Amino acid sequence: MRALFQPVWLWNAAIGIVLPLIYINTIIALMNKFVEKGFPPDLSRKIIHIAAGSWIWVWPLMDPSDGWSYVFNIAVAFLWFLMFLLKGLKGSPDDPAVKTMTRTGDPHELLRGPLFFTVSMMFVGVFLFMKFIGVAIMGYLGWGDGIAPYVGKRWGKHKYRLLGREKSIEGSISVFVAGFLGSLLLYILVFLSLPTMAEIIRLVILGIVAVLVEAVSPADVDNLAIPAALYLTDLVL
Repeated sequence: MRALFQPVWLWNAAIGIVLPLIYINTIIALMNKFVEKGFPPDLSRKIIHIAAGSWIWVWPLMDPSDGWSYVFNIAVAFLWFLMFLLKGLKGSPDDPAVKTMTRTGDPHELLRGPLFFTVSMMFVGVFLFMKFIGVAIMGYLGWGDGIAPYVGKRWGKHKYRLLGREKSIEGSISVFVAGFLGSLLLYILVFLSLPTMAEIIRLVILGIVAVLVEAVSPADVDNLAIPAALYLTDLVL
């Protein structure tokens, strides 16, 4: 089938743009419908967060042989970046994107956590394509950091406070557990194999770093701080 898309960039454009668009928009549409029917908006945001961070499942379908067109994999993240800028600056509280992706219904919230998340996605998609650390970052950022606030809010009974932000031990544990499991799943989807023991140990170390960074990061900044910390940690492992 790939022979039908020549040169290579046509294939990569189709895989990197069309598939993620269908995938992400389907998830968002489903969550919008569920929220309208009473589904918890905060859980809806987390599911979208996790789904967005898992877009790297398209990586093994792409052909990096031309050395550049694999960057089409960030097309949806870039479109979201532009959308968050536009809706964050001029959006309405009644906008479906604002309702689904913000905690308070304030459009300006899109200019913080959600916007930073797309920046991290673009960095990973361009510079860490088909690399172990790229998979680990999206596992801990998408899955771990994605589910932690919901777990902490719903089941967090053992509170602690760092840098003025109240956290829970339960939420911090979920950063590691969900992030580690998400990283394993994404590793399998991207590399079509199981990680080695050495890679599992790296994931454990990176998970501990993710927990610590999430615990001390100011509100919304963790979408930048966690990827940066994991990337720098992996350089010295």
